[in-house]
Amino acid sequence: MSGNFGQIRVALAQINPTVGDLEGNSNLIREYANKSTEAGAQIVLYPEMVITGYPVEDLALRKTFRRASINAVRKLAADIAADGNGELLSIVGYLDESENGKPQNGVALIHRGEVVAKYIKHHLPNYGVFDEYRNFVSGGASLVVRFYGVDIGIAICEDIWNLGDNPLYRICPMDKMMDQQPDILLNLSASPFDYTHDEDRKATIKANVLKYKKPLFYCNAVGSQTEIVFDGGSYAFDKDANLCGALPLFESAMQFFECNDDGTINAPIIEPAARVPDKELNPTD
Repeated sequence: MSGNFGQIRVALAQINPTVGDLEGNSNLIREYANKSTEAGAQIVLYPEMVITGYPVEDLALRKTFRRASINAVRKLAADIAADGNGELLSIVGYLDESENGKPQNGVALIHRGEVVAKYIKHHLPNYGVFDEYRNFVSGGASLVVRFYGVDIGIAICEDIWNLGDNPLYRICPMDKMMDQQPDILLNLSASPFDYTHDEDRKATIKANVLKYKKPLFYCNAVGSQTEIVFDGGSYAFDKDANLCGALPLFESAMQFFECNDDGTINAPIIEPAARVPDKELNPTD
């Protein structure tokens, strides 16, 4: 933990990728990288698996598609730099491959034309609309990187949904991450809509923030794929679990947030921590 970085400007790029359209999704990412640089952002966060779109389902099992995704990330890194946005830290989700050739749900950190780090999703949901346990193998390592003096912890969607009390999982990725003492937390998601899920996400993020005392930036996908609808609703929470930023539901959007080294965010509090739900809701109650 550096703890003395002053201030960093984070962009949340809540966008609508198309499953399988690697070129189109890459161009969309570049468009929002341009907007981020123009607005003075140092970090831009995109949704989970934004390069490939989500869910890829059995496309993940095709080696040619996995290789195409990995190659697309490398090309994207070079293109972002060629566009004049190389100093920006672009954090993008993509389909990766393990050393023994198995599909993985990954994140690439892009800077100065290179993939400088990557992270693999720990928790693979296998309930509701999710089929990740069949399509992916999980990662085992946490990722905290220092950028502009800030120690940044990276997690993907489901990784923040177990704080040690979820019977579906035996480990808590966020607990493991804390061994590396991040200053801020970034989460890439493709979290689908249901009747209470917006409030459920708030409760889950609040629980993480209160436990770890770190600001958390959450970027969700928007759009739809077959019967699954992604409703956006990306968030910025300060270290005291106050909601300081909320992107609109059901539309592409981008917002910028200045995060200070004391864990505060330079934005009006939309919803104080006391008003943010403490637990997930049940629409049948």
